[in-house]
Amino acid sequence: MASEATGVGGLALRYATALYDLADERAALDLVADDLRSLRTLIAESADLRRMILSPVIGRADQGKAIAVLAERAALQPLTRNFLGLLARNRRLFALPAMIERFLAALAFRRGEVTAEVAAAQALSPAQRDRLGEQLRRAVGQKVSVELSVDPSLLGGLVVKIGSRMVDASLKGKLRRLEMVMKGVR
Repeated sequence: MASEATGVGGLALRYATALYDLADERAALDLVADDLRSLRTLIAESADLRRMILSPVIGRADQGKAIAVLAERAALQPLTRNFLGLLARNRRLFALPAMIERFLAALAFRRGEVTAEVAAAQALSPAQRDRLGEQLRRAVGQKVSVELSVDPSLLGGLVVKIGSRMVDASLKGKLRRLEMVMKGVR
């Protein structure tokens, strides 16, 4: 099992590096990164899409057609479309989520950014996102790329992860800590 994870990681790194190099040559790093972020969101939100990219029983042609339709409807850049077509032809769509993460990590590293994974109880306005990004930049002392997700189960507040550090300022987290304290008192 460990070798499978290493194999997927190595595969993802090779493909992500190739895409990164092509995007860099064509001065399309930001465009491709935006496409990959959109794809990551689509994969996270659609069980059918996850099933399609992970299924070994769906043939190359069917995966290729499905991913081409998705790329067209999502208005992805030609380079991203070609990359997805290559993955479908080579039966490598299963590693797409890992490839996306590797590409975005390489881009952040090049720019001297750290990525903050932020889960909020509700969607943030653009002004709130900007303030959050600025506060994180001050706290960390370098550029911060904010990857925002919405998790209604948090009830309120935010959970911020930067590297191995996590700050849970959510209402759910506060209630959980209060419950632990109360159990210790009883």
